[in-house]
Amino acid sequence: MFGYIAINKAEMKFKDYDMYQAYYCGLCRRLKECYGKRGQLTLSYDMTFLIVLLTGLYEPKTVTGETRCIAHPLEKHPTKINKYTDYAASMNLILSYYKCKDDWTDERKKKGYIAAKALEPKIKKIESNYPEKVRLIRSKLEEINQYEKKGETNLDLMAGLFGDIMAEIFAWEPDAWELSLRKIGFFLGKFIYLMDAYEDVEKDIENNSYNPLKEVFLQKTPEQFATECRTLLTMMMAECSREFEQLPILLHADILRNILYSGVWCRYTMVTSKRYENQNKENNHE
Repeated sequence: MFGYIAINKAEMKFKDYDMYQAYYCGLCRRLKECYGKRGQLTLSYDMTFLIVLLTGLYEPKTVTGETRCIAHPLEKHPTKINKYTDYAASMNLILSYYKCKDDWTDERKKKGYIAAKALEPKIKKIESNYPEKVRLIRSKLEEINQYEKKGETNLDLMAGLFGDIMAEIFAWEPDAWELSLRKIGFFLGKFIYLMDAYEDVEKDIENNSYNPLKEVFLQKTPEQFATECRTLLTMMMAECSREFEQLPILLHADILRNILYSGVWCRYTMVTSKRYENQNKENNHE
């Protein structure tokens, strides 16, 4: 349920892309330094967005450096790291840890069990640093899990629970910007949950796994399904973007707007195009 809050590289200036990558590589580096290679594997675009957002709003001291990565071990990449990098790394690990635990508990996925066990030693420190946030995240994920077992079809309820999780993560501290950050996180969380369900609906039907969009998908044509989901997703991003524009952000504003107004739709476009393509192939074979 990660990776949807990304950039649209095609519509981004070179300097903005390089800046975004520096924060992304910085997060990757801190995940490895703090939580090892297993932690590094939890790297996500969603938490990179959080770093850029909080950096743009609070403008903290940021250290520029260089690092090598798994994907490009022979080439050094610029990094930008500040206190929000470590915070995002901690939140990223908590989300990944409980996702792995759920995979093992619900579907007995061995990968989930192994990954959760590997991350477990690092979790206690995060829990001690952010006890209230971890408590809420754990509680809401358990609530989502219970509703999924019951086959809950109330989409707003289910998406809202994940929205609550992201709202808590985005609320860095109790200050003048807390409410706005919570709203941004809440609607981004709902978008992520809905987009994840939209992408996985065929696979979940095939595997008889939970997905709140299954009934809608089976009752609609691919075009109707795509349009209805696009409407819901647009509502989430409209609320999120409206709240973002209320914040006094100048630093990295172009990067953030690229993500909010364009980047978040890249995956939707890809999934929808592939779905139409598969549908056309099926029609041609009939």
